[in-house]
Amino acid sequence: MTSPPLGRSPSPRKQLAGSIRNRQEIAVRLTGNTKQIRGIEVSRIPGLFQTPEYARVVFDSLAEFRGIPATTEAAVEKRMRRQEALCDPEKTFRFLICEAALYHRPCPGQVMAEQLDRLYNLVGRQRIELGIIPFAAQLRRTAPHAFWIYDSRLTIVETITEELWLTNDEDVRLYERAWEWLSESAEYGAPARRLIGRARASLDLG
Repeated sequence: MTSPPLGRSPSPRKQLAGSIRNRQEIAVRLTGNTKQIRGIEVSRIPGLFQTPEYARVVFDSLAEFRGIPATTEAAVEKRMRRQEALCDPEKTFRFLICEAALYHRPCPGQVMAEQLDRLYNLVGRQRIELGIIPFAAQLRRTAPHAFWIYDSRLTIVETITEELWLTNDEDVRLYERAWEWLSESAEYGAPARRLIGRARASLDLG
């Protein structure tokens, strides 16, 4: 595969300055062109698994933080359209979520409860491999930040200020190794459900 040493999304700051909706449209196309997506989220639920209500809060907060137009409803619609890929028999999704993301709550308690219920029901679903990395897990390496790997051609890393699109073979392979090492410490199936259920039970819904 021939690629530049470091790939970046085309003017990511400008994309987000235009609207969050535009970035979600890019995500829809990128997901459509990918057979396998691997990812890890450290402190929030992956966008592919978010409920509309959870996504709405995330988008509103991001728009306020960046000082950009809040095209929230259009962005939520596109995120939900992107999730249709979860039913595509030609695609697989392998995700790791740090247990902290089950407790970090960017939204009201009831919204978080519904989000955790959705996550619970996704465990064990065909073509979706969902692992939870427990707080007490021993790690071969830590997870310094979230990242997503599209097939073996692209890794996307989002920082506070920009979004890095890494297409160099060596960079992608290194992120693949990081993902594999982290996956060794994850819980799957019934143990993953127990971790999600424990987080759900901890919510004070008044």
